[in-house]
Amino acid sequence: MLIREWRYEDILKISEMERDIFSDEAWSYKTLASVFEMPTFFGVLCEDEGEIAGYGGVTVAADSADIGNVAVAENYRNGGIGTNLLKKLCAVAKEKGAEKVFLEVRVSNSAAMGLYLKNGFAGAYARTRYYPDGEDCLVMVKNL
Repeated sequence: MLIREWRYEDILKISEMERDIFSDEAWSYKTLASVFEMPTFFGVLCEDEGEIAGYGGVTVAADSADIGNVAVAENYRNGGIGTNLLKKLCAVAKEKGAEKVFLEVRVSNSAAMGLYLKNGFAGAYARTRYYPDGEDCLVMVKNL
């Protein structure tokens, strides 16, 4: 498996994975392409024999960074891909001057919370009714 930067030609496949994994909250192709063009954004993906197994992105501004969607295809979960993507995103954020990295997670997503806790993130605060269906999110932070 290879972890590498996104290329523009990856965005279509990433947008398809977004729809499969996040359904109603998926980032569209247009949104992903727009974010990809931002100089503060850095996207990474894990590739297995030409297939995208997972991806994530981070936006760095001054001394903080925000991790966007981190996603792993269902048939690749629990194999360390999420951990490797998080480590790479945090390393990039630190390299670009961030001292803290933030992310948001649904309060019902215990698998993702476990991954984030295992990788040094801690709960910072909640945002009530954050998601379109009314579910709360937990904002998590990691000091770099």
